[in-house]
Amino acid sequence: MIQKRFYRQRAHANPFSDHQLDYPSCPENMDWSNHYPFHKDHKIEFADIGCGYGGLLIALSTLFPSTLMMGMEIRTKVEDYVYERIKALRTQHSETNGYQNVSIMRMNAMKFLPNFFEKSQLSKIFFLFPDPHFKQRKHKARIISPTLLAEYAYVLKVGGILYTITDVKDLHLWMVKHLNNHPLFEKISDEECEIDPVVPHVRTATEEGKKVARNQGDKYLACYRRVEDPLSIE
Repeated sequence: MIQKRFYRQRAHANPFSDHQLDYPSCPENMDWSNHYPFHKDHKIEFADIGCGYGGLLIALSTLFPSTLMMGMEIRTKVEDYVYERIKALRTQHSETNGYQNVSIMRMNAMKFLPNFFEKSQLSKIFFLFPDPHFKQRKHKARIISPTLLAEYAYVLKVGGILYTITDVKDLHLWMVKHLNNHPLFEKISDEECEIDPVVPHVRTATEEGKKVARNQGDKYLACYRRVEDPLSIE
């Protein structure tokens, strides 16, 4: 078993720092074959932004075995851990080609998301327990903002879903405010969220979600559907 204690790293990284990342000039120039050797002709549909230790990816891999999923994580050691975890799972399930639909890469989604994904490529995008950046002067580093929402709307297809969850009420209200104000997203009702098979894993599959549960903390969930551009002309 891969031991997480050897891959520990500080909880958050500065998204504005130069992390010496490699990225393609456009999605067409990205070679995904090393990530998904058994699915070379398929395109990624799910993106877990700031995926942490990969709990959601692993949980969804067997729930959607034909769907390609990518975790994007800026912290080096955490990315290394998830890579080794997926490699071990693939080895353990080699007879059935299990977990060949999930992978991990080191990437800064705040800067380079459109370099990796085409317009309307994704059907689901996840922001689970993101850095709250409590100080007001650091709110510009929050992963949900009007500018970034335009990029998320670009890579999400119409009908695709954006999932957010946090244990910080102030951050939840911040994300909901900006998503409510964006014309390309509409809030999904609580009733519809509860019948979504992904939502239980959004709440419980991540390391952070498990920690919040152990501490009997609150979890604030909000899901939004990508809608047609009201200004688009047929």
